[in-house]
Parts: sequence; structure tokens; C-alpha cells
Amino acid sequence: MQLTLLKTKLHRACVTHSELEYEGSCAIDSDLLEAAGIHEYEQIQIYNVANGERFTTYAIRAEAGSKIISVNGAAAHKASPGDRIIICAYAAMEQADVASFKPTLVYLDEENNIINTRHAIPVQAA
Repeated sequence: MQLTLLKTKLHRACVTHSELEYEGSCAIDSDLLEAAGIHEYEQIQIYNVANGERFTTYAIRAEAGSKIISVNGAAAHKASPGDRIIICAYAAMEQADVASFKPTLVYLDEENNIINTRHAIPVQAA
């Protein structure tokens, strides 16, 4: 049996651009793509912390070091510059591989600088 697990996330990225007329997708600083292990053209889920919107698109490269997070095309209606978003990619894997799998979690500040990386989310306490 295959299960779908969180492969990676860019947590609380700040949208820098929203380009309605650009050809779809989400442009992400190449350095951030590399840090998270997201491939160009890979399907991603975006969760907008500011307004609750959740949508699917794909990643494309933005210039390395630019800190760009640009939500483009129809998705531009779902996120505006300044919104904080969570960008996730998922992977299907065999159940036998789940126990040893660790996701890549990249935490960003309001300027899209990496402030922390982890491979597990702390247990939520009461």
C-alpha cells in the first residue's frame, strides 16, 4: 500500500508578487526551492494563512537570492503581496518506508530568509 506524506514545506513564506497575467504557477527563489527540495514544475499545495485559501499549482524558478514568492495566473486571486503562506509538496511512498522517512521543513521570516530547518514537527501539547 502507498501512503501520501508531507515531503517538504516552506513555512510562512511571504508573498512578494501576485501576477494575474503571468503564465500560471508559483515562482519561488531558486535557493528556497533547493533548500526545501522542491523541483521545478513539481505540484505544490499553497495554504494562505492570511485568508484561509488553499490551492494547488506548480513551482517554477525565480532568480536565486531574490527572495521572490510570486503567485501567478488564476491563483493570483487567492494571495496578495504581504500574505504569509505555507507551500507544501507531498510524496507517495510504500508503507514500509514511512517509519524512516523525515520531511524537510524550512521556516522563513517576513523577508523570506531561512530562519530554521527541521525534519519533524514538535508534538502539540495541551
